[in-house]
Amino acid sequence: MKIHLIAIGGSAMHNLALALYKKGYEVTGSDDEIFEPSRTRLEKFGLLPPLMGWFPKRITPNIDAIILGMHAREDNPELITARKLGLTIYSYPEYLYEQTKDKRRVVIAGSHGKTTITSMIIHVLKHCGLNFDFMVGALVDEFDTMVRLTESSPIAIFEGDEYLSSPLDKRPKFHLYKPHIALISGIAWDHINVFPTFEIYKEQFAKFIDLMEPNGVLYYYENDQVLKKIINQTSNHISKIPYKEHVHTIREHRTYLLTQSGAYKLNVFGNHNLQNINGAKLICNQIGITDLEFYKAINTFKGASKRLQVLKSNPQSMVFLDFAHAPSKVKATVTALKEQYTERKLIACLELHTFSSLNEQFLDHYKNTMSSADIGIVYFNPETLRNKQLPEISISLVKSAFGNDNVNVFNDTTELIKFLKSTDYQNTNLLFMSSGNFGGIDMVKLAKELI
Repeated sequence: MKIHLIAIGGSAMHNLALALYKKGYEVTGSDDEIFEPSRTRLEKFGLLPPLMGWFPKRITPNIDAIILGMHAREDNPELITARKLGLTIYSYPEYLYEQTKDKRRVVIAGSHGKTTITSMIIHVLKHCGLNFDFMVGALVDEFDTMVRLTESSPIAIFEGDEYLSSPLDKRPKFHLYKPHIALISGIAWDHINVFPTFEIYKEQFAKFIDLMEPNGVLYYYENDQVLKKIINQTSNHISKIPYKEHVHTIREHRTYLLTQSGAYKLNVFGNHNLQNINGAKLICNQIGITDLEFYKAINTFKGASKRLQVLKSNPQSMVFLDFAHAPSKVKATVTALKEQYTERKLIACLELHTFSSLNEQFLDHYKNTMSSADIGIVYFNPETLRNKQLPEISISLVKSAFGNDNVNVFNDTTELIKFLKSTDYQNTNLLFMSSGNFGGIDMVKLAKELI
């Protein structure tokens, strides 16, 4: 098979390229810019395009499939040539389905927690020696790619993202997977540049359920009232099974699962992760993993990249990095850290980086999300607003939206770093939350300088 990826440099796309290369396919690709770590990883396997840019002459009739990334535009010169030649063109999720259409598919969806739950499941399956395909939105310990596709595996585990599939395919990604087994962790409005009302956003999850294979099994978080209402209104003939957080206790900054076979110490914490663990366990049970096998495996799970990742620690302080950016994720992450380290001061630093978070009409959704922190910091980069072609927002507007006197707002990277370096971190945890990089800050280096 000869496959060409247009916009090969993206986080998801370059991992798919690596997976197809490892499967034995002939893989080529193009992009107008490729950043780290995609660049080094593609170069290692000889998949880095020799020149940056779009080259229509590289699109030839002998290509079996074109995979189109979100970074490309509808007027992309290579895409235009591919369409003229009548080549088969797939979006990223469409091709994942094509590769696994004869397998048992498991999809983890929800506005929050889907990366972590998917990571937990594949960690357990690997620990138990199962053969499986997967796609997850972050690197996980023990796996060198975010995608694996094989001929031999009978099952595929996919993270089900609700964002659009490609410039040509405006369907949410998770509508294309048609799972036999699914989980929805919860629903909180996000991606308002694509789903301008909460009603439209909720409709995508209802349709996801309707697109499940007949006689499938759906697990859902029972305390999410919006989700429960959607579940009750769906007509698909599937089993619908609720779950909640796992029974647990906290001792000396460590969380333990309480089970019939004893207490199991975890490397992760927080009510949201205890919900995630119970959801992951039910999925693994459905696949054939026993409770005891699950507990022994989850005991060694260290978390996915940028999910409460420890950047630096000493006996009195820790610096964490988390991908949290939507209001529900921010609140859950801040609360989890405060509950795990009750005697330590918590400084929570959030970057507004997404279309939703930088939208004046959406900002009020962040009200009180940082209330568990002793000191809250919110940062936004005016350049990001310009790049996304969004109206300017003011520091006072952001401060008012968060609704806490303890929130400090910055729109200058230098001033943010100055504030962080002037703070005392004795008996204090520092939490960074962002889907970006705080205006280009080297987070690991900064963490070492602070504590």
